[in-house]
Amino acid sequence: MSTDFNFVAELHDKSLVLKTEGYINNTAGEQILAEFSKHLVGGIEKLILDLEKTNVVNSMGISYLIEIVEKLMEVDGKLIFTNLDDSIEKTFTLMGLFQFAEKADSIDSALEL
Repeated sequence: MSTDFNFVAELHDKSLVLKTEGYINNTAGEQILAEFSKHLVGGIEKLILDLEKTNVVNSMGISYLIEIVEKLMEVDGKLIFTNLDDSIEKTFTLMGLFQFAEKADSIDSALEL
């Protein structure tokens, strides 16, 4: 399994969209958190993670996502996942992540939430 990771960031008004590619582990989680944090000071209210090209998120990656959720809760923001792989969706459900985050079918539908 490749551990390469990258993402593309797009800003849509007060929403940050991160299109990820690759395995989300501790290193990738740090990168996502750093990019999110740069935009949080700019007033974003929503982080949309497009996981279409990601099929594995380990426990360390999830811990960074939880940290992001906590920061978004402080500003009444939202974390929304799109294009979830079935196994990631099951993992997030088991971890209780959807109690604090949402999922959408597409980036466009996530931007409307």
